[in-house]
Amino acid sequence: MACIFGLICLISFDPTESQELASYEKLFSVIDLLTRGTFIVFGAVLLARFIIEEYRTKSISVLFTYPISRKKLMIAKLIVVFSFTFLSIVLAELVVGLLMLAVNHSREFIHEKLTMDIVGRQALAILMNALAASFMSLIPLFFGMRKYSTSATVVASILIVFVVCGSTNDFSLNSIVAVPITLSWIGAIIAYASFRNIERKDII
Repeated sequence: MACIFGLICLISFDPTESQELASYEKLFSVIDLLTRGTFIVFGAVLLARFIIEEYRTKSISVLFTYPISRKKLMIAKLIVVFSFTFLSIVLAELVVGLLMLAVNHSREFIHEKLTMDIVGRQALAILMNALAASFMSLIPLFFGMRKYSTSATVVASILIVFVVCGSTNDFSLNSIVAVPITLSWIGAIIAYASFRNIERKDII
């Protein structure tokens, strides 16, 4: 969060780059891209640590000896990753956004007036993008479970970030509504597939 805030501050302080933050829409868009990219990767790291690594070392077989449904254990792990990613994105965007508003109050690199309409639209965008990104953060699970590879899980998340958070001439694939919706559904399907047959699956 501090790194995201620091990076955006550097952009706003640089006269040659400050035009990238010439409006509140652009400011919040940059914050959103950096935040979602960061926590999609972090979500993949959690998947690698909580699920992939336990499968790779076969330590998850010990966990499955407890008198608790395997499916419930896996769902709990996925909920932890999903919830952490969602809450982290929302919290980070709110905190960084408020800090940048305070910076703008003293430096005035954005000259337009902040209205309730802008605040409302950005609040809705934060929630929707955070929800979509949280589902996307589950997609790397598919690649990691292929050979129980933690590195493949993280690399897959980085590729996803390049696809949905990359921007060229103010254009991002995330601006095409069908793209984040499709990726969100893929993430949800992968999450379901990861525990669908787990009661009958041989871990060893």
